[in-house]
Amino acid sequence: MAQRLLVIEDEPTLSRLLSYNLTQEGYEVTVEDHGTAGYDRAAREPFDLIVLDLMLPGMNGIDILDKLRSQGIRTPVIVLTAKNAEEDVVRGLKSGADDYITKPFGVSELLARVSAVLRRISGLAEEVQPEAAVSASTIILGQLEIYPERYEVSLGGQSINLRPKEFEVLLYLARKPGVVLTRDDLMNAVWGFDYIGGQRTVDVHVSSLRKKLELDPESVHIDSIRGVGYKLVVNKKERQSFKMTAFFS
Repeated sequence: MAQRLLVIEDEPTLSRLLSYNLTQEGYEVTVEDHGTAGYDRAAREPFDLIVLDLMLPGMNGIDILDKLRSQGIRTPVIVLTAKNAEEDVVRGLKSGADDYITKPFGVSELLARVSAVLRRISGLAEEVQPEAAVSASTIILGQLEIYPERYEVSLGGQSINLRPKEFEVLLYLARKPGVVLTRDDLMNAVWGFDYIGGQRTVDVHVSSLRKKLELDPESVHIDSIRGVGYKLVVNKKERQSFKMTAFFS
């Protein structure tokens, strides 16, 4: 069965180009040229991946992404930005994008990124499914509690709202508290070995996580090891335990 892709792009020539080439690759492609219509379609129909322009009429790409993620819709998203500006990339990643491409781009690059994201998502699904019987795992580090099967986190008894990738970064760090993990470690574990984006993606997500963990920084926080990577630091006076041993990688 063909994988379903939603392209939300208002520039007619580009949307036709994307639709044609993605269809040629065997995907089932739906195109919307208006932000509000694109959001409505993404919210009510199941898609395997969304290609989302940031500059759209009606509702911009960031607003669409924010709204989808806040509703628990985790469909992978590749954002398209017309500017090669770091702030656009950072905004997209913080809003829960899985990858980004700056215009102009080559069709082969887009197809490679789409394929890479879909392979990674498919691989995660295959790994998680056999663990369904032990999906009630919980990780407790100090006042931090992580529920992998529900993508939920609480700190000091207060729920923290994390984007999917923020959650996966935190989960990977929490599996090895106190251990320094390189940016490559995090990149490969969370985005996959074939992810084309740069390490800036990791830095953006760690920075966002830090701000959210400031709710109780004395209990748990993320340290930077200059030139190496990051580690999750837990107050030794706080309780630490693992309930069961099922993790998402």
